[in-house]
Amino acid sequence: MNLNLLTDNLTSPALLFFVLGILAVRLKSDLEIPPSSSKFISLYLLFSIGFKGGQELAHSHFTMEIAWSVLFGVFISCAIPFYSFFLLKRKLSIENSGAIAAAYGSVSAVTFVSAVSFLELQKLEFSGHMVAVMALMEAPAIIIGVVLIRLYGGKKEASTSLRQVITHSFTNGSVLLILGSLIIGLLASEQQAQGIKPFTTDLFKGFLAIFLLDMGIVSGRKLGDFFKSGWFTAIFAVLIPLVNGCIVAQLSGAITPDLGNRFMFAVLAASASYIAVPAAMKIAVPKANPGIFLPMALAFTFPFNITFGMPIYLAIINANF
Repeated sequence: MNLNLLTDNLTSPALLFFVLGILAVRLKSDLEIPPSSSKFISLYLLFSIGFKGGQELAHSHFTMEIAWSVLFGVFISCAIPFYSFFLLKRKLSIENSGAIAAAYGSVSAVTFVSAVSFLELQKLEFSGHMVAVMALMEAPAIIIGVVLIRLYGGKKEASTSLRQVITHSFTNGSVLLILGSLIIGLLASEQQAQGIKPFTTDLFKGFLAIFLLDMGIVSGRKLGDFFKSGWFTAIFAVLIPLVNGCIVAQLSGAITPDLGNRFMFAVLAASASYIAVPAAMKIAVPKANPGIFLPMALAFTFPFNITFGMPIYLAIINANF
């Protein structure tokens, strides 16, 4: 792995703000981001990514690569929760196994946003259709997780219909915003997009840094409770995303030759949802314990990906070029 790449990532302001958030909790500081401000910033990041992706998509012609990319993304989001479930149920309950499997098959929009920033540092670009791929990867994993819980835990374990779960997956705020922003960006002309460019582009990195500070604070608070679940979940939260990211970094070469797109596929495969999945599981599988799968995704998988994972995935892809 390129040491300069790793050093640049470890010293990026966004990552250091994340570390500052964890440190603030460890020092018992009263530093915090108001919930309303945190929600606004997360909505802004999703809106910005979606709109810029729509603009990129508007400037590109529909190709078979786009079609194959969407299918590949959906396949990843179905395959990962399937095999993860059978690994997890050896140690955990059916409900928690299904919820964790769904989280790791689904994607993290914030990790995607961090990957965009990482590519910008490397002066690399990715195609706008990858935003659509990301948004479409949310729902399949949730559905697979719930189906597996029903098959192995009995129907009584899931309190809502599969149709409700599917509907909730697509109407979840984060999914709806990024899909909606993508469509609006696709429909807007270049001249119209210029009018809000300072908001969608110039402010992005600053808001990302503040958001990661908040993520660091949240992660720091959840670490203590998480360790009560044992080391199996901690190892899973680091090892499985690494395996997923490395495998997809290799396989994605058959779907697209573009380095940036392949990197995004690897990051999506390695990420874990801590927004859409917890919201869906709260409705569909109330017995699943968010005190386990939330810290796994937020306090282990997310920081691992933005520190070591991303440089590793990019190094694997570069080695194949």
